[in-house]
Amino acid sequence: MTNEHTPVTEADLHAYVDGLLDDDRRREVERWLQDHPQETAEVQQWQAQAKDLKAAFSGYARSGENDRALLNSKAQAGMQTPYWRRVGLLAASLLLFLSGAVAGVYTDRSYSVPTALETASALESLPGQSRTAFLVYASEKRHPVEVGADDETHLITWLGKRLDYKLVAPDLRAQGFSLVGGRLVPVNGMAGAMLMYQDASGQRLTVLLGKNPENGETSFRFESAGSVETFYWIDGDIGYAVTGEVTRAKLQAIAEECYRQFES
Repeated sequence: MTNEHTPVTEADLHAYVDGLLDDDRRREVERWLQDHPQETAEVQQWQAQAKDLKAAFSGYARSGENDRALLNSKAQAGMQTPYWRRVGLLAASLLLFLSGAVAGVYTDRSYSVPTALETASALESLPGQSRTAFLVYASEKRHPVEVGADDETHLITWLGKRLDYKLVAPDLRAQGFSLVGGRLVPVNGMAGAMLMYQDASGQRLTVLLGKNPENGETSFRFESAGSVETFYWIDGDIGYAVTGEVTRAKLQAIAEECYRQFES
């Protein structure tokens, strides 16, 4: 049994998945999981998700020599976030994917714990805002965008200026989607950009970009809501989210291509 003064929390479970617990605490958590099948199933789902992300993005992994120390200092501080269950692995787990400690997602930047926590807050709202924009505008027949793809240069210049960001419209034709256009949308109370794409069947998806004043980074994350999938991440001072009613595998490929082109 675990000590009644040190109950197993969600932070412990995430730290367990990420390999951040010391041996004694890890054994305590494992004993606790034996008596809690529901939490065990959730932990196994997180582990599977970590494995999938590792496989998808390990080719981009770059780590810093201080990443593990930063993660451990955060875990030892016992920080907890009540929204973790909703968005999956945040805080330490987000940094873990970035650091490459599990050969996960890519970054070459150094981190501080306060930046990671602030970024987690920005990350939580991003998929919901992207999903809302998709549901509102993707179904619009006559006016889904403010500026069409026939005026792409103006569209990108206008939106890029509002975000103070060198915006590009990713070319997704290899994935079967062509640019419809875009519009100015609010993201976290500031000017954001939404780009819309459509395939030959009329299926649409959106790419949302918004300012991230904390200037932090996160790993790539999925969030599902019914048939709508969102793949989202924060890189520096911009947050990105790709949303559509397509398969997770398809959306992942599209999001990865968006990342490549935004970074180029």
